[in-house]
Amino acid sequence: MDNPLALKLSSFTDLSGGDLAALDAVIGTPILRDAHSDLIQDGERPEKVILLLRGWACRYKVLEDGSKQIIAYLVPGDLCDPHVFILDAMDHSIGLLTDAALAFISRDAIIHLTDCCPKIARALWWSTLVDEAVLRHWLVNLGQRDAFDRVAHLFCELWDRLRQVGLKEDDELEVPLTQEQIGDTMALTTVHVNRVIQRMRTEGLVSIKRKKIRVHDLPRLRELCGYDPSYLHLRRRSQL
Repeated sequence: MDNPLALKLSSFTDLSGGDLAALDAVIGTPILRDAHSDLIQDGERPEKVILLLRGWACRYKVLEDGSKQIIAYLVPGDLCDPHVFILDAMDHSIGLLTDAALAFISRDAIIHLTDCCPKIARALWWSTLVDEAVLRHWLVNLGQRDAFDRVAHLFCELWDRLRQVGLKEDDELEVPLTQEQIGDTMALTTVHVNRVIQRMRTEGLVSIKRKKIRVHDLPRLRELCGYDPSYLHLRRRSQL
């Protein structure tokens, strides 16, 4: 299995052969888990860092009334926080949206990796800063953008994130999200999400079939929702 973490971090900086070998070494034998199961729940003590090798996951919170708020999507190459073992307890849950292959990396392995491979350490810092930038833009989505712009912005962001790890095929993305899950992400009802997607189809922006999104006019979609990918910081800095 290819190492999506190596592919992701390589987009931030040039990794040596030794760096790539070190990233492969921490994976070990991938562990398979079924869709709709939790990797860790709110309140549990995190002991290992989880690397998503295949499949999709999400961070989420469940409110007292039973409603759910998805606060992040995790795609192949994403670590569920490289320093999560510092915490006494999780303040959110991480659940699988699809069947997945995972690596569970020990605290000692992460510390050794960052101590011995400074380029990997810097790339992980970069990745963490991007995660924080994504969260800021999701807050702007919820606070200031209308329903169409929220969903369009999400699609544009997923386009760039999946392209980063080689999971975009031409003008098509495999996005295994239901309209209910999109609603739980963007604080919209399923009916409202459906109306937004129908508008996108009518205007010739996207088509969706069997959980695959085909983007017909990406520049127009980006323009309509004011999407600027610079917050993903995909351009390398030479000093890294």
